[in-house]
Amino acid sequence: MRVAAASGRRPLRFLLAGAANTAFGLAIYPALLWGVPALRTHYMAALLIAQAVSLCFAFTTYKLGVFRTRGNVLREFATFASFYLANYAANWVALPLLVELAQLPPVIAQLGFTVALIAGSWFWHSRVTFRAVPGQS
Repeated sequence: MRVAAASGRRPLRFLLAGAANTAFGLAIYPALLWGVPALRTHYMAALLIAQAVSLCFAFTTYKLGVFRTRGNVLREFATFASFYLANYAANWVALPLLVELAQLPPVIAQLGFTVALIAGSWFWHSRVTFRAVPGQS
């Protein structure tokens, strides 16, 4: 009964962790752009740094706060990262197009990517990244 109740709250924990991850991810990119003068002209370097830090932050919040799995750290991190690497690849192609060709500010362009990740990440992480592995608790 206790396990069922805990897993029933998982979507709420996912939304709360997602809100924290989104806030963190949205804050770190502009913070790097505005706080590190050299990155103002190197917005793609800022994106790389922001994505790496955000990936580690998000993995930790989902593993410990949402899915509460034990062990499997390397497998889970690799699977978790694969979801985001695919998104990052699309981001790396689209961001320069949006900034240079469409003349959107980098922060506004990046905001659009965040919106698309929310639904996809729930399905990927709940069914692939942090799935129950037979024989492990």
